[in-house]
Parts: sequence; C-alpha cells; structure tokens
Amino acid sequence: MTAPSRDPRAAIRVRTLAVGAFQENCHVLVDTAARRAVLVDPGAEPERLLAALREDDATLEAIWLTHAHVDHVGAIAGVIRRSPVPVYLHPLDRPLYDRAVEMGALFGLNIEPPPVETVALAEGDVVHVGEAALSVMHTPGHAPGHVVFHGHGMAFVGDCLFAGSVGRTDLPLANAPDLVRSLERIAALPDDTRVFSGHGPSTTIGRERTTNPFLTGDTRIVGGG
Repeated sequence: MTAPSRDPRAAIRVRTLAVGAFQENCHVLVDTAARRAVLVDPGAEPERLLAALREDDATLEAIWLTHAHVDHVGAIAGVIRRSPVPVYLHPLDRPLYDRAVEMGALFGLNIEPPPVETVALAEGDVVHVGEAALSVMHTPGHAPGHVVFHGHGMAFVGDCLFAGSVGRTDLPLANAPDLVRSLERIAALPDDTRVFSGHGPSTTIGRERTTNPFLTGDTRIVGGG
C-alpha cells in the first residue's frame, strides 16, 4: 500500500537567528514531519544554532551557503564538530571560503577554519531538507559564487536582496553588472515568494519589486565590476 503523499511546503518551518557582530541571519530550515534540518549561512554562535536544532528535535543534514563572506561561515567549524554534515558551496566562492580566517582577523574576529571539503553547488541543482526540495540559482554580483535557494514559496537570497535594498558591490570579487542581472532573475520569482535575506527582516518578491528603489529603477547599482 502506498503511503499518502503530503505537501512538503506545509511541513517546512523556518527559524531565523541573527548572530554575531554583523547580526547575520542564519536560517534554520526544518522538515517538521521528518525532523530533518539544514542551516543556511551559519555565521556565528554555533552553540546557539545547535540549541535551536535541539529545541526543534531535528537532526542536522547539511549546511548550505549562499556565499562565503566571513559573516556567513564563521560558525561552520563549531557546528560540524558536534554534528558532522556536508557543507554546500558554489566553487566560485572558494577563494573567499579559504580566506575566512584571514578576513575574520581584519574585523577583529577569531574565526575557526571551516572544513576543507565542500560539496559543489551549480545552477539548477536541487538540494533537500527531509522530503522537501529546493532549487539552486547562481546569482553572482555580491560574490562570484553567490547562490539563491528557492522553492515551496520561499527564497533564501543571502546578501543579493534585502528589504528595501540590495547587496554591496564594492567588496573584493564583487561585480555590479552581475548583480543587476541576478536581481532580474530573483525578481522574476512569484510575487508571493517569501524572501529570507542575510541581514534584516524577511519580505516578499512582490513587495520588493514594487517598492525597492534598486528594483524599480529609482536607484542605480554602482560598484565593482
């Protein structure tokens, strides 16, 4: 007898924890039926992130990185020491990932080196949390290997798009024309897609398409590239 199907969208719970000196958003995705979880961009405070997983009674399956700036990777080593899981990263962000300790020191942060081995992400890949699947969109601009994880009415956009703003393009390896193209792709997602950014509050694609000055054309993106 075939088990009844269920809607994975209804089973996904997202908890956002602002962590570290940069108040970076680590998103905890939990398939509540399967009790499986992933961390998106664990930037700092590994014990706090592990505590959130215990509160949800969820087993960590993986770490997904939208990109490898230091404020998004600082807790990886502390998390996987307790819960060894694969780390998913686009290869074009490997130079940033490999310099996490060095970059942390520039900001006065003591970053423990993340694991050397990572799982390569690419445009069109599908990643899973429990029974739910999300697609990978390569969205360079803020960082060369930046990606967005989207599906089930949600998009985890890292530092490409914020409520009312967009990511910086004056950082090493950033590229303003690339970000413009990436934002066009992100803005093409359905209006009711809930947007979870790397900093600040959540929003929706529809709200940003109509009110974000960088998407309406009222403000031009400038910077590197």
